[in-house]
Amino acid sequence: MDLVYQLIALLGGLAMFLYGMRVMGDGLKSCSGGAMRSALAKVTSRPALGFILGMFVTCMIQSSHATIVLTVGLVGAGFLTFRQSIGVILGANVGTAITAQIIRLMDVESGGAGLLYMLNAENLAPLALIAGIVMIMFVNRSGARSAGSIAVGFGILFMGLIYMRDAVSGLSDTVGSFLMKLEGNYILGFLTGAGATCVIQSSSAVIGILQSFASSFGLKLCGIVAVILGVNMGDSLSAYLVCRIGAKPEQVRTVTVHVIYNICAALLVTAVLAAGRTAGIISDGLWNTMLDSGGVANVHGLFRLVPAVLLLPMSGVFARVAEKLVPDKPLDPEEQDIEEGLRELDSHLISSPEMALDQAAHLIGHMADLSQHNYEAAAGQIFEYDPKRSERIGQRETLLDRMADATNQYIVSLSPYITLAAHTRTQNYLIKALTCFERIGDLAQNIQHDNDRLRESGKALTKEAQVDLKGTISVVSDILTLTTNAFKADDLERARAVEPLEEVIDDIIEVMKARHVERLTRGECDVVNGIQMENILQDLERISDQCSDLAIYMLSRNDAAISGQEHQYLHELHHSDNAAYREMFRANYEKYFHQLHLDAQKENK
Repeated sequence: MDLVYQLIALLGGLAMFLYGMRVMGDGLKSCSGGAMRSALAKVTSRPALGFILGMFVTCMIQSSHATIVLTVGLVGAGFLTFRQSIGVILGANVGTAITAQIIRLMDVESGGAGLLYMLNAENLAPLALIAGIVMIMFVNRSGARSAGSIAVGFGILFMGLIYMRDAVSGLSDTVGSFLMKLEGNYILGFLTGAGATCVIQSSSAVIGILQSFASSFGLKLCGIVAVILGVNMGDSLSAYLVCRIGAKPEQVRTVTVHVIYNICAALLVTAVLAAGRTAGIISDGLWNTMLDSGGVANVHGLFRLVPAVLLLPMSGVFARVAEKLVPDKPLDPEEQDIEEGLRELDSHLISSPEMALDQAAHLIGHMADLSQHNYEAAAGQIFEYDPKRSERIGQRETLLDRMADATNQYIVSLSPYITLAAHTRTQNYLIKALTCFERIGDLAQNIQHDNDRLRESGKALTKEAQVDLKGTISVVSDILTLTTNAFKADDLERARAVEPLEEVIDDIIEVMKARHVERLTRGECDVVNGIQMENILQDLERISDQCSDLAIYMLSRNDAAISGQEHQYLHELHHSDNAAYREMFRANYEKYFHQLHLDAQKENK
């Protein structure tokens, strides 16, 4: 039973280690997620720059797996090309070695006094936990919660290491006999390292276990060489299996390069060690050296750093091999449009809410453009019908619906990862924005359907009605352009200019409806014309309303006084003496009613 209890303690320590790494990594990502994305997105075609950035980011978030998943996501989102990602991948392989260097603090001797003694794991873990919980619970400053999460994760990580170290000290006979078998069986050692990493899904955790063993009773260099190579290989295989699910060809190539590189790195290290042993450069004494936790960290670091530096110039070769292994899939034109529209949403980014929300905003910007194109196309059908244009409107509407559904699901899926109030506000705002643009697309299609029914009846709008519609359509086109540009640039000044224009459009549409009623009473238009004209004007007014709603959402997102009180804000704005609002309303009124008057005069001549 003692063996069972020791195994449970070992697994419990491993669980604490993995959880601590996750908490610490989440804290680091929430502090620097935007900076990391910006840095990675600026990677050029120079592999050396990507290598340095990949190494730095991995050191920051303490996980090569997370860096590779993030890189795959950025490739899928179009921020990085496949070839630009290769240097980042190689750098991530090196950056993960820093975790092992932190773990070597277990080798600091207990007892004594001074700073060095405080760095002992048994002292550092509770200090980190205390500091972290104080920051989370009692410090009311921006960033304190993230900093506290980093400290708490750091403390939990070391508590897990202490548990593992204590557990393996009671397994010395069992573990020792197994490791002795690995000293002469490199294939078994390699498979053990690869298998353990694939199961645990963390190379840092497996190296941490090795360091716990080394800290308790020491490990021979010859017994862990193959295991560490297997760990490196298992790391790439686990990342490959995770990242290729639902991935695009360029993303699959990215993780394929990771596997190819680690195969080459393992072969290179094996060849160098074999040559060194044969030439006598690596003596028996060195080959059988007993390693402590720091020794394991150093070997792991060398096996990560040296191959990466030597193989970095071969980035182009790795790229060509991956492109041969993972060719592009042929797509029909419609499917290609959909892929282009949806490429900015990537499931590999959801654990980094700031980046994922940014990608969602980019896609909603494309939805805005698409809905405006459909509006202009549908309006054009009223005056010059083209069956091909009608077909394209339907295709765009289908694409808009798919984009709206996918984006909505993507934004909602971020909820478990969102911890900051600012991210929650952005999440709610983007859901409202995509709903507005999707609704504008629906209204544009409604305009086309109204026009189709008018054509099917064999009736046509009078010249006066067409002039009125052209003028109204032009004004609505202006407000739609203003709203789209405000959203894409996150421009609050443009957003404030939407509501005065929307009020002018309401007045214009009332005038147009009144003119149309006059034509009906004079017998110039029949009932069919009247119904469809009324429907089109109603659709135009609703498009204008959607623009107003989105502009108010933009303002409320940045002003707590408006948030949740949007209707009250509008009511007060319309009935206030707000000078800026009144001036914009007056300028728009004069501009557009003057233009409508000129258009009517031209028609009457």
